[in-house]
Amino acid sequence: MSSHPIESLFATTMESIQHMIDVNTVIGDPIETPDGLLIIPVSRVSFGFAVGGGNLAALVDAAQGSSAQSHEGDFGGGSGAGVTVQPVAFLIIDEDEVLFLPVDEDNPYLKLAGILPDVAREIRDAINGEQEDPPSSVRA
Repeated sequence: MSSHPIESLFATTMESIQHMIDVNTVIGDPIETPDGLLIIPVSRVSFGFAVGGGNLAALVDAAQGSSAQSHEGDFGGGSGAGVTVQPVAFLIIDEDEVLFLPVDEDNPYLKLAGILPDVAREIRDAINGEQEDPPSSVRA
């Protein structure tokens, strides 16, 4: 049984999307600065696609009440895709700490993610019996 032409169209669309979006789109390639910092961009990726088609001659025959005929070569179709990549934050890695620097300071979830390394450090220090002044991002 031969496959329908829309299957080929769909497969081509999905392959194209795979080439546009991969894991390096969300977590970008690390950038090393001359002073040894490692900066990793983090992005939000959203995409959409549509695939459609039809057999125009068969539709015309059906609309006119004609009997079904074979119109294998009369397929027409199309596809489209859109991708949005929005920078969200940067992970900044130094020898002894990791900072999460959000791009959008008004987003409460990104703020929370930004202070998590400080909170984790405070918990670790409390467990180990070390007391330090809390980092400025954790102070009330």
